[in-house]
Amino acid sequence: MSAQADWPALIAELDRWALAGRRIALWLRDDDAVTPSAQLDRLAALAERFAAPVLLATIPMLAEEALARRLESAPLLFPCQHGAWHRNHAPAAQKKAEVGNHRPADGVLLEIAQGWQRLRELFGARALPVFVPPWNRIDPGIAAGLPELGLAGLSCFRNFALGPQGGPVLVNSDLDLIDWHHGRTGRSAGDLLAEMLARLADRRQRPEPKASFGLLLHHRDHDATTWAFLDTLLARIADHPAVTLAAPSMLFAPSAGLD
Repeated sequence: MSAQADWPALIAELDRWALAGRRIALWLRDDDAVTPSAQLDRLAALAERFAAPVLLATIPMLAEEALARRLESAPLLFPCQHGAWHRNHAPAAQKKAEVGNHRPADGVLLEIAQGWQRLRELFGARALPVFVPPWNRIDPGIAAGLPELGLAGLSCFRNFALGPQGGPVLVNSDLDLIDWHHGRTGRSAGDLLAEMLARLADRRQRPEPKASFGLLLHHRDHDATTWAFLDTLLARIADHPAVTLAAPSMLFAPSAGLD
């Protein structure tokens, strides 16, 4: 199926949501923020053009004060915590992780707490108490300790689930726009639309009354293909009656129940 043919299929699926009296909370998460840039300016402009709030996962120990000044004029970019240093501590044979089970949990939680303090020093009350682990991986035991640090929300990717100890309000992202294994390039519109369509159809058939769908962005790595898809997607569906562009504060509220 061509990319052009996929757009009507996506709209038809959203029409089915509307006919069923269902709404999808569409939200944007952008990872690896550190410093102002032309790419960040483009993200801010896109957010304003579509009135689309963005959860801006910021690496606290690498973030520059200039980023805090830039966000003063970007009201729809909401900074939250993206790890501490974004360093890999997993052995070479394992998938990358900063906050996995490769170090003592107490030390990892202390590092996270230091990062959270740094983020609040930079952004003050604008810093949302949401934790986004680098590479979307976190040990469930560490996740369970986040609320004690003041981090009430957690966002990973797709099927991540909290362990038996529980943890923060969890809202995972669903669709990664970048192909990390083949040159860190933007995925084709056809592939993205087919994946989004299948996942929305699955969500629509679930019994829970609310649902969210998160787009995973990395503004520093976006190419023309990625920006074009994002622009076109929001232009086509932002005003659809089945779509709500969700603010992070709503998503991670304790009573939200969106994921």
